[in-house]
Amino acid sequence: MSDKKNITVLYVDDEDINIFLFDHAFKPIYNVITAKSGEAGLEALQNNANDIIVVISDMRMPGMSGLEFIKKAKAQYKHIAYYILTAYSFNEEVDLAIKEKVINEFFTKPFDIEVIKKAVEQAIQELR
Repeated sequence: MSDKKNITVLYVDDEDINIFLFDHAFKPIYNVITAKSGEAGLEALQNNANDIIVVISDMRMPGMSGLEFIKKAKAQYKHIAYYILTAYSFNEEVDLAIKEKVINEFFTKPFDIEVIKKAVEQAIQELR
């Protein structure tokens, strides 16, 4: 796919440094929208539902966890691929979310740009 700037990725994380790092890594490649909470993520989805192809969310955030956010988002926006990005290791909650197809995959922090790019490319192929 030659022009990837038409691919919109929503990244949800409550920490400014993580948003900065994600933006720095992926804005040259994709159109990146960021949100600092699950509620803000739901609002971003509502405002950009036709554009967002991939959602990547932090797991642990105040107010609403990443999985809670994704479950709410996926109930309305089934056409989007969802991922968790976390500093924590693989656990039963993440395993169940993958088995139940709530999320496509999970990534660990610090993130590997190539691993996430590969997952986004795979999601595009599956969704289009």
